[in-house]
Amino acid sequence: MRVSWGFDAHRLGGAGPITLAGVPIDSERGVVATSDGDLVAHAVADAVLAVAGMGDLGEHFPSADPRWKDANSMELLSRVVELAAPMTVSFVDVTVIAQDVRIAPHRRRMEQNLATVLGLPVDLVSVKATTTDHLGWIGSGDGIAATAVVTADPT
Repeated sequence: MRVSWGFDAHRLGGAGPITLAGVPIDSERGVVATSDGDLVAHAVADAVLAVAGMGDLGEHFPSADPRWKDANSMELLSRVVELAAPMTVSFVDVTVIAQDVRIAPHRRRMEQNLATVLGLPVDLVSVKATTTDHLGWIGSGDGIAATAVVTADPT
């Protein structure tokens, strides 16, 4: 078994909603990004690529490439799962770090979306959230971040 970790963060700006794990969440401000800015999908994709020894998301889908402008990040995650096929993901744990974005009402849909793309039973996908208690750039409402831990086994 292998274990890896992924991280993504984005500045908040413009109009919402914010998309996390393919779920649009009402928010006064959206995520500033090249793609749809789904930082949960990005963190999971980075962890999946790392567990397979295949670099990171930016290597495979560079933000400077116009093909990825406004890309659906859950579709990118699906492509990452195909690229990492020598490894089979066995568990995913995601933490969203945000001050004002409420995850709880959307958590189950986020877990289901990730489970579907990763080919896992939903009980092997965990999504949770925390704040920074108003500390730093996340606590001031200027940004949002996500971490992901992935375990995987050789196929």
